Amino acid sequence: MSLRLRLTLLYSTFMSGILLIFGAAVYILVNVILLNQVDTMLAGVVRDITQVTKVNPMGELNLISLPPLDMTSNAYVQVWGPDNKIIATSPSIGTLTKPLDPSGLESELVMYKDSYLNGAHLRVLSVPLKVGERFIGTLQVGASLSVVDATQGNLLSMMAAISVVAVLLAGFGSWVILGRALSPLEAITETVDQINRADDLSRRIPSQERSEDEIGELITSFNQTLERLESLFTSQQRFLADVSHELRTPLTVIKGNVDLMRHFKQVDEESLTSIDQEAGRLTRLVGGLLMLAQAESGKLTLILKPVELDLLLTEVFTEMCVLAGSKVHVHLNEIDQVMVNGDRDRLKQVLLNLVANAIQYTPQGGDVFLSMKKIGDQARLIIRDTGPGIPAEDLPHIFDRFYRAEKSRTRSTSSGFGLGLSIAQWIVENHGGQIKVESKEGKGTTFVIWLGVVK
Repeated sequence: MSLRLRLTLLYSTFMSGILLIFGAAVYILVNVILLNQVDTMLAGVVRDITQVTKVNPMGELNLISLPPLDMTSNAYVQVWGPDNKIIATSPSIGTLTKPLDPSGLESELVMYKDSYLNGAHLRVLSVPLKVGERFIGTLQVGASLSVVDATQGNLLSMMAAISVVAVLLAGFGSWVILGRALSPLEAITETVDQINRADDLSRRIPSQERSEDEIGELITSFNQTLERLESLFTSQQRFLADVSHELRTPLTVIKGNVDLMRHFKQVDEESLTSIDQEAGRLTRLVGGLLMLAQAESGKLTLILKPVELDLLLTEVFTEMCVLAGSKVHVHLNEIDQVMVNGDRDRLKQVLLNLVANAIQYTPQGGDVFLSMKKIGDQARLIIRDTGPGIPAEDLPHIFDRFYRAEKSRTRSTSSGFGLGLSIAQWIVENHGGQIKVESKEGKGTTFVIWLGVVK
């Protein structure tokens, strides 16, 4: 059963329930009003009769004077003695000798009751007549309820007909309205089917200017999900292409050198060096991928201990001076004594990666500047180079895994795989810090790391 049909049936059932309750209330109210009118009329007749009733000196009802015929034309009157013998009747009752309400003759209380006499539905008021405390008879006044019954029947038929028409109209209206309201869901289903059939994540669901209701919000969320999936899929495709290329190049070099040594049947030192370099590249690639996988799965734990960040930066500076050699001048500017709570090895990995990148992409004779300053309850580390910079269109993506701004940084045998900055960002953020970058083409690049200090 479709959602549209289920909602239509639910709404129709709800409408039927409301109409049933409303109809029952109207029916009961009309019935009470009509019966009150009949009871008021009966009470008036009883009042008129009791006002003209005569009792002899012995206290017996041997003389009774009924009202004129026009006053009792709508009522049937019977006066019964204490021995349940009829004393007087109204002209409208004819030759009827049965009591209008047999149970009323046995009661000493004023009583209104419905009675059925010879197939006729009557409303009967029984009033005991007393002189002092002595019971001398019973007055019964009845009225036909045929008009009341007919009115109730007509009302019931009319309400049933109106309810059926109302439920049918409500069902049809809800079916049409729900069809229009749920039509975007059909578009969502169709779009998903098209994506499944064509593997095309670029498709989007038309918003139809419904962004303010729940379905519009669903469409917006679904389109955002598709956009994110497309981005992830594109990133994965780019990653597979990059990894395939990175794997193919060193493997080709290794295989070529092995074939060359096999051909000449002698070990060549240059070939061994090339094999060693390419094997190192493969090792770094696998290591980076393994570390990212561990980070995503939560298996990469950080051992947090107090770390003297100034000594760590000095250590990195010393090692990077050796790496830079005479190509690049590495400078250590201001440095404050700072203590942070972190994983020393991982923090050193971040600094080595950033400084190594700065040295690698800085031209011959360029400069790399390192500095650290305590600002409030945070430590600020700056790594700045005088290299070619990063294009503005690449800058927002440099922390994305597998992304490399190749337009400004030429790939070489010592270049990375686009994983280092992603790893660095993960390490810094899991230390509760931030890593930011500023760069302009031709004016170098600056990385800034903020870490909380131990108080």
